[in-house]
Amino acid sequence: MSRIKIKNFGPLKETVSAMDGWIDIEKVTVFTGNQGSGKSTVAKLVSTFTWMEKVLTRGDFKEKEFTAAKFKNKYCGYHRISNYFIKERTEIFYEGDSYKFTYTRQGELIIEKKDGTLNKYALPQIMYVPAERNFISMVNKPNLIKDLPDALLVFLTEYNNAKQLIKGSLELPINHAQLEYNKQNDIVYVKGEDYKVKLMEASSGFQSIVPLYLVSLHLSESVKSQANNAQKMSSDEAKRFEAEVANIWNIPNLTDEQRRIALSAVSARFNKSAFVNIVEEPEQNLYPESQWMIMKQLLAFNNSLEANRLVVTTHSPYLINSLTIAVKTGMLLASGNLSDEARQRIGTIYPIEAAIHPDEIAIYEFNEVEGTATVLDTYHGLPSDENFLNRMLEKTNEDFAELLEIQQEYD
Repeated sequence: MSRIKIKNFGPLKETVSAMDGWIDIEKVTVFTGNQGSGKSTVAKLVSTFTWMEKVLTRGDFKEKEFTAAKFKNKYCGYHRISNYFIKERTEIFYEGDSYKFTYTRQGELIIEKKDGTLNKYALPQIMYVPAERNFISMVNKPNLIKDLPDALLVFLTEYNNAKQLIKGSLELPINHAQLEYNKQNDIVYVKGEDYKVKLMEASSGFQSIVPLYLVSLHLSESVKSQANNAQKMSSDEAKRFEAEVANIWNIPNLTDEQRRIALSAVSARFNKSAFVNIVEEPEQNLYPESQWMIMKQLLAFNNSLEANRLVVTTHSPYLINSLTIAVKTGMLLASGNLSDEARQRIGTIYPIEAAIHPDEIAIYEFNEVEGTATVLDTYHGLPSDENFLNRMLEKTNEDFAELLEIQQEYD
């Protein structure tokens, strides 16, 4: 398990918790709150540090590559958060399974390798699913457009890979719809019983869910296959890998992008054993029932391997409520002594493969006024109803009741 603590970075003044301000990255971690409160900021830092830990552990990079300046301008620049640093005030602490990182108020980056943890480290496939994903559904040949954000370009690469999964028809988790892919013309179609349209002409909900679902499905199945066939390198293979990596670093005139591609190709021989899926706003442009359906799929993908992690940012009370059902299902399944009939009944209400154990989820609430992130309380193991999103729903009921009172006064 990894964890992060932040002070004075972007909109965040401080992360607050009983554990000295640490945000624990559990098997399922949810960030909720108003826009501009820092949800995506933390998700992007988690993505950045998880990647740094991976390439250091695997040996693609040496520690000297990660200077404070490169961390701030290059690696945080990947997610466009370089300007979130506040001089002499920003502090960031990240602790993973094999490395610790500290960015100090003095602008220093301290890297510490943890002893005796390598055998416990699950090499991750990291995917950051940006909120701008529907853009690649709407535009013909988006890969030809210049100056796309780096995170969107990487997501586009995986989306292009994922399209190859579509053999014949692929069922979507909403509207009983299916996907077809014309490889020759590079066109994705959405079809139902009485319609068939190009994805770029489909509704905004389909344009949002198709890239998210396809990439998550592709990477989940890919990593699961690799994990099931994982073999460790011999000492000779490890030495050859180190020599090839060193050779890439010694080639003059390589751009950063060329070096990244070369390193990725060499390191591909390492089988991944975890899928870290970081998703911005899975509910984007979706009807509440469809929000539930895509969340079930993301949870099922996450449950396919023990080491998988799912990080979600959301504005949706429907997603939070659906997580309550997932946790309740997990609690019932963990109680033991369930008959086959009971399990079947549970499965008709909520898919067993998407269940969450209460110890495997953390929901953090962000407050844009105070600049804080706090862990949401639980009630008998279930996410509390007392949260920002539910309070907003209650506010509409209270406003309506007050308007009724005024009406009665003048009737």
